[in-house]
Amino acid sequence: MLKSCKYCGRIHDSRIDCGKRPIRRKKRTDQSDFRSTEAWKRKSIEIRTRDFYLCQICLRKMFNTAPQLNRRNIEVHHIIPVAEDWDKRLDNYNLISLCNKHHNLADSGGIPRDLLLSIARHQEEK
Repeated sequence: MLKSCKYCGRIHDSRIDCGKRPIRRKKRTDQSDFRSTEAWKRKSIEIRTRDFYLCQICLRKMFNTAPQLNRRNIEVHHIIPVAEDWDKRLDNYNLISLCNKHHNLADSGGIPRDLLLSIARHQEEK
């Protein structure tokens, strides 16, 4: 089907790339690049192993937890976000294992950072 191209102004088949159409690229940030590094993958496994692949909030029956030993959808949470303090991105005292529900709650500020930091410190000193 012939159409007027909004990028080059000529008339050509709409399936033909005229070369003027801009290429949209996903913006990359240091944070997204960091999460794909081997260092982060190793640290993530180390923290989950330290916490026995259990959500540390569910384990302590905090914030309306139903199952105490929750091993489903465990993620590693940066208590102080990478965007705030880049140097703490691989610090064991800044990382904690949380289920998806509690991870979202912690990200939104529903779980105080001081509480998470004290739990991480307790886990690290065991």
